[in-house]
Amino acid sequence: MPQGDKRSLKPVEYRLKGDWPHAVLDDHHGARVAQEVAARLRRVIDVNGWSVAEVSRRSGVSRMTITQVLDGVVWCDLLTIANLEKSLGLDLWPGREPGNPPE
Repeated sequence: MPQGDKRSLKPVEYRLKGDWPHAVLDDHHGARVAQEVAARLRRVIDVNGWSVAEVSRRSGVSRMTITQVLDGVVWCDLLTIANLEKSLGLDLWPGREPGNPPE
């Protein structure tokens, strides 16, 4: 699958102003999806008082990957999102209502 030049930048590099994951981004849909995934993941971590290590333990996703997703420095793959959603019992993918994970 061709990646194109738009994927050559990290999601956070599409930031126009502000701090990730609440920054204003340019018009790049993929970066906006990555931003929403990071924001939803950050919210569940903060609300529950969990560490990245706890999320890693629950989900089987490495601490490094979780940190990189939260920081917007990687394009999170679908399997990572699916594993996080299933283990945490929440939606990370934009467009679905939070708290309504897939079965």
